[in-house]
Amino acid sequence: MAAQCVTKVELTVSCSSLLDRDVGSKSDPLCVLLQHTSGHQWYEVDRTERIKNCLDPKFAKRFLIDYYFELVQKLKFGVFDIDNTTVELSDDDFLGEFECTLGQIVSSKTLTRPLVMKNGKPAGKGKITITAEEVKDNRVVIFEVEARKLDNKDFFGKSDPYLEFHKQTSEGNWLMVHRTEVIKNNLNPVWRPFKISLNSLCYGDMDKTIKVECYDYDSDGSHDLIGTFQTTMSKLKEASRHSPVEFDCINEKKRQKKKSYKNSGIVSFKHCEIITECTFLDYIMGGCQLNFTVGIDFTGSNGDPRSPDSLHYISPNGVNEYLTAIWSVGMVIQDYDADKMFPALGFGAQIPPSWQVNDMWDVIWGEGGNERFLIRSGHIQLHTSSIYSQVSHEFP
Repeated sequence: MAAQCVTKVELTVSCSSLLDRDVGSKSDPLCVLLQHTSGHQWYEVDRTERIKNCLDPKFAKRFLIDYYFELVQKLKFGVFDIDNTTVELSDDDFLGEFECTLGQIVSSKTLTRPLVMKNGKPAGKGKITITAEEVKDNRVVIFEVEARKLDNKDFFGKSDPYLEFHKQTSEGNWLMVHRTEVIKNNLNPVWRPFKISLNSLCYGDMDKTIKVECYDYDSDGSHDLIGTFQTTMSKLKEASRHSPVEFDCINEKKRQKKKSYKNSGIVSFKHCEIITECTFLDYIMGGCQLNFTVGIDFTGSNGDPRSPDSLHYISPNGVNEYLTAIWSVGMVIQDYDADKMFPALGFGAQIPPSWQVNDMWDVIWGEGGNERFLIRSGHIQLHTSSIYSQVSHEFP
């Protein structure tokens, strides 16, 4: 994907039928979120508020966490009965925990599982429910804009106009958020439809002031200002092809010099539509399933499988580069596939009984669960060439 698959996810936690560790009252539960690091350690991300005397808590405090599709993010939810004011949890009663990946949560949207004790045994009838919500304003605005009778800023030919959209920061500064393409040699330009994130354009505030500037493009970078105007999304969203919203493009310097000055052209918004642009996570949480197909190159170009330099070489610990790659991808994809079964195809080997070169066949996993059985048992022979296109056409 062109863009990195990362977004903010908000996790809401509730529990039911928790163990009662208090005498004369009920447990006072708190939930702590831990995340697994690459160094095989757990670190605390955050914890909820403590809810007094409740075995079925619905925590108001939510966990905010970055979701990376390409990573296996292991999480642990621990529930404790808090009866003191210390920060440490070691002196509090343990009510159960649950481990999973963030991918499992977002692909389910709402996940309910039983809590277990440190020894893996059930924590009574205790259960935990985790709900994931993406934190993002993914609305975008689609514009269709044109202009007419713009001032001519060029001595030879006509102006080469383009538009710039600016939003105002909390400090009062103007920040450019979008620039259209340049329309060459045209005083009545029609720009291609374009879209701008609503958050980028006005922080999602329909009444936030937006400044639009029209320039004449010059190749040396000394672009000439044709004119400018200000508006809001509340005004722009009224635009339609039957009833465009139009603005005088004003050049203040020209207006101050010329009493009869009206404008430096008209900018017309023919269409303004706010839509919700689905994100990658929208598809996943909407039930989209992912799968992948493995294509293994069994050609002799990879070298003698007995040589450590070959990609087919099986190391003493029973793996090679192919198996490592398949395992790494499969560990990520499995959370988003219902049956967790992935087709594996081989190409470029001589297959019994005819021992003809086969450019695509289903890999039959044998003893040991990997290609080692196929190669070392002599069930296939690596060949000198292959045609990968047959595999790619079967599973494009």
